[in-house]
Amino acid sequence: MTRRSELLKEIETVPEPLLAEVIDFVKFLKMKAVKEANYDAVASESTLKKDWLKVEEDKAWKDL
Repeated sequence: MTRRSELLKEIETVPEPLLAEVIDFVKFLKMKAVKEANYDAVASESTLKKDWLKVEEDKAWKDL
């Protein structure tokens, strides 16, 4: 059984009043993943910027 099918099976047994909380939690997890991905990109950029701003890099890329 895949995780997706396991989740769907569990959701089928959740009482109707709790479904709003389940939906909110799923949305929270998706947003958290997006924020973490964005954080990693920003962190990488600041590290890579040190190399990007070197004169040697400008010379290497100037003819491209």
